[in-house]
Amino acid sequence: MLLALLPVPFIVPLAVVHPPVTMVMLGRVITHLGSGERPLWPRHTPVARARIAPALRRAVLASEDDRFYLHFGIDTVELRNALERRRRGGRLRGASTLTQQVAKNIFLWNGRSFVRKGLELYLALWLELLLSKERILDLYLNLAEWGPNDFGAEAAARVHFRKSAAALTRDEAARLAAILPSPRRWSPRGGIASQRAAVILGRMAYAAPREEPPAPAKRRSTR
Repeated sequence: MLLALLPVPFIVPLAVVHPPVTMVMLGRVITHLGSGERPLWPRHTPVARARIAPALRRAVLASEDDRFYLHFGIDTVELRNALERRRRGGRLRGASTLTQQVAKNIFLWNGRSFVRKGLELYLALWLELLLSKERILDLYLNLAEWGPNDFGAEAAARVHFRKSAAALTRDEAARLAAILPSPRRWSPRGGIASQRAAVILGRMAYAAPREEPPAPAKRRSTR
């Protein structure tokens, strides 16, 4: 029972406090110590929700987890879709939700082991239980990696567009969201980001869904 409840005292403070550092950031520090890269410490300036452009919130959802308000930390619909694509011979794409990514960034390490994934799923459930959806999204936007040694929306906006996160345009927000799958290799101004941003902008035209669409009505036989 004690082990099962162990995450609670670490998650409850996140309702009001931004963690100054995460396990992923510490991993980058250790890597830089070994390689001699500078700066050693990541660029990271947490900001309040009001200081992040609403367009970036919508762009990140459109890019990474448009079913964010429909799941409980684990998106079983996307998980089934990913497994079905793999069964048909396609590439097994990740179906991680924003909540899972927050759990990984704060508490865990990068990797693909079953142990790490299991811990990530368990922590995601606790995050959903103890924090609001909007707070989880706040944490994601302030902790996500947006470039080599750049963490959080404020650092991303300053480094890539020389402005604050509050001043980002819709196009700039879409471009930042476009590089999230590979922020250390892609540039918001690059060709890959341009292609992905065009799709994200189309999705941003609609609000993120907050309820499941009604199931299609079954057609009655005329016989």
